[in-house]
Amino acid sequence: MKLFVGLGNPGQKYARNRHNIGFMAVDRIAEDHGFGPWKSKFQGELSEGRLGSEKVMLLKPQTFMNRSGQSVGEAMRFYKLDSTDVVVFHDELDLAPCKVRVKAGGGHAGHNGLRSIHDHIGAAYDRVRLGIGHPGRKEMVSAYVLNDFAKSEADWLDDVLRGISDGAAYLAQDEGGKFMNAVALRTAPPRSSKTPAPKTEAKPKTSTEPEVDNRSAMQKLLDKFK
Repeated sequence: MKLFVGLGNPGQKYARNRHNIGFMAVDRIAEDHGFGPWKSKFQGELSEGRLGSEKVMLLKPQTFMNRSGQSVGEAMRFYKLDSTDVVVFHDELDLAPCKVRVKAGGGHAGHNGLRSIHDHIGAAYDRVRLGIGHPGRKEMVSAYVLNDFAKSEADWLDDVLRGISDGAAYLAQDEGGKFMNAVALRTAPPRSSKTPAPKTEAKPKTSTEPEVDNRSAMQKLLDKFK
């Protein structure tokens, strides 16, 4: 069994915030793969389903971001899971928008949700880092992550979420590389080899043959003395 955790803040006020991209990811998985209804459990919302041959529980902690670990710890202990069975989807300031990376273990890099999870289950869990970009200055970070995605970001955001859903079964089977390939097919699809090459205008041909002189001998003589 796997526990997929999406991080975010509860309530409609935060639903489209950049900080809530983790919630969006597990919502898309649940919708596309026919998971069961969301139920209140473990201080969060829980949905049960299968991804390929794996049973997967989806969890959205409702404790607010900086106490996410309380919910994750409860769920992990109830299902007798190891921390390596947990995959956390979260926003990542240090990745450009549309970039996705899979990481096993490591630090929390100041992310409040990850910091809380570290405190409750340790650092040995997997993460799916979802790039949202950085506002440029540290003092702008809080307002940036708690603002909604701009309308201009809708297309790449949808591509990322679709890619995550496409590759979710690979992630459940610890096939991180195949998961990343599925995401890439949505976010950076390969160009078709059948795409015609751009047309170029043909250059006019230049003749290198000498011109034929058809003048008569008399005309040549007259032309010589002009």
